[in-house]
Order: sequence, then structure tokens, then C-alpha cells
Amino acid sequence: MKNDYIYLAQSDTTVGIFSKDYKKLNRLKQRDENQPCLISISSLDKLQSLVRVPSKHKKIIRRAKQKTFLYPNKQAIRVSKDKRHNVFLDKFDFLYSTSANLHKQNFNYKDISILADEIINDTHFIENAPSKMYKINNHKIKRLR
Repeated sequence: MKNDYIYLAQSDTTVGIFSKDYKKLNRLKQRDENQPCLISISSLDKLQSLVRVPSKHKKIIRRAKQKTFLYPNKQAIRVSKDKRHNVFLDKFDFLYSTSANLHKQNFNYKDISILADEIINDTHFIENAPSKMYKINNHKIKRLR
């Protein structure tokens, strides 16, 4: 697995593209190169190496399914609970991810598969709703989408 590869895979929520380089993902999606992407990880242990979780919210984050949290350090991180997707994510510390569609368009397998360097488990791509997103700080949680 190479660090600069673009991977197309079914995530725990929807079809996504993954890479270690978020700028490469943004260029592929034809959007602003510096737009932040969310980080996908496979375990809570890896979360501890990326951010400090406010004590008040640890239980909520530990139990969350298909939710992304925007932490006080401005990183949006989603911990996957899907075992099949985690087999792929376990090969990396973390990967930047975004939905597998061009900016403001619906998923089209033909368009994205040409742009991806590697396709992971291409037998069941399903475009579902994206994860819910919450912004947290030391005191409260606010739903963003």
C-alpha cells in the first residue's frame, strides 16, 4: 500500500475515496485544494494519538456509530465500527476520506473508478447518506449536519 495512492472503497456509511494526501483528494474532486477532509480511523486507540477527547464527551464518542466529530483542534475524525471496512483501514494509521463523487455531484462509478489507483472490494458499492457531523468543545456538542 502506497501513501500517495487514491483508494476507492465502501466505507461504513457510503462509497468513499481515501488517501494519505488530502490535497490530492481535493484535486480529484475538483474543489479547493486546501479544503479540509475528514480523517477515518479503525479504532479508538488510534483516536488517542490524533486528538485529546474532552472528558465530558468520551462516552458519547466511544458509543457513536456513523458519526464524525470535529474536535477542538479543528480535525474532523470518524472512527469506523464496520468490521469489513476496518480490515482496509487497519493497514494505515489514518486516512483522509471524502465521498466518492465529484464536487456537488452524485456518485458515478465509471468517473471515479478511472481516477482511483486501487479499488477495494468493488462488489458492493452503495451510496448512502453521509455520517452525521458534530462539533465538540470542552463543554457542549453542536450538530453540523
